[in-house]
Amino acid sequence: MSCLNGADCQEPAKRHRALAVLGLMLVIFLVLSVWSFLPSRQQAIPSVTRYGDADAVQGKRVFQAYNCMGCHTIVGNGAYFGPDLTHVYRDVGPAWLAAFLPSAGGWPTAAAVRVQLQNPLVRQEAGTADPDEYLSRYPGAAERIRQRGGQHTFMPNLPLQADEITALMAFLKYSSALNTEGWPPVPREGRRLPLAAAVAQVGAPGGNAPAPVAATPAHDAAPADPVVLGKKLVNDLGCVSCHATDQKRLVGPGWGGLYGSKVTLADGSSVTADEPYLIESIRQPDAQIVAGYPAHVMPSYDTLINDADMKAIVAYLRSL
Repeated sequence: MSCLNGADCQEPAKRHRALAVLGLMLVIFLVLSVWSFLPSRQQAIPSVTRYGDADAVQGKRVFQAYNCMGCHTIVGNGAYFGPDLTHVYRDVGPAWLAAFLPSAGGWPTAAAVRVQLQNPLVRQEAGTADPDEYLSRYPGAAERIRQRGGQHTFMPNLPLQADEITALMAFLKYSSALNTEGWPPVPREGRRLPLAAAVAQVGAPGGNAPAPVAATPAHDAAPADPVVLGKKLVNDLGCVSCHATDQKRLVGPGWGGLYGSKVTLADGSSVTADEPYLIESIRQPDAQIVAGYPAHVMPSYDTLINDADMKAIVAYLRSL
């Protein structure tokens, strides 16, 4: 083949070089593709990342079914209305997430985290049963409890079943284990949220260390009125994240008019919501399941509330 003015364009040689470069790129692509699946990369694998009896694949299906990426970002994908969830499991740990996911309308308190640490699976995943050690291991949980514990969130209470929560935990555990190569980036100027403004920055020059988070509610100056004490207790224990003080249904039934009413159970029978029933429901929440509500969602408060405090809580419920 000839070019302009009869010059030799060396078209065959150019074509051969182009094909050689294309072949080299194909080989590199295939080698990198195979390398990405080698165990030597030590990358997390969703099918083998488990939390309890669920794996991350199941958790991803739940995550997608509830359209969580409509508000949240994870591994660089999603929206920016809610916080990035890529490393949330690593930051806050399983006990905080187990307290938050069933009642996302309210931020967990320290007492709520302590309740979750009674669960053998949560203790095993957290690596400790001590609330103070847990908050030391997961500073993100300590920060959230200190800044927002017991307050309301902008997130709705989703109708998550117990198995869906377990699956979501597996998925969030998987995303936290990924090597994301620096994603999400760390903000350079820190947080500007009003709730965070009053908290001294840890390690800042001249800054004061934050006050330690109490693992249990303090009742050194307990009110003499049992109703007032009961109201304080249910707020400290995070109960109002799942229960409304009127008849509105949240994660659990509302408390308004509950005392003395007839409650229909899942087996079709009915029971009067008197003091023994309410105490049993707090200490052994799965003993009698209310019709229309799933089992295994509310944790047991049996070891956290003494008899005097329990009577104060019942007095407060009766006042509603």
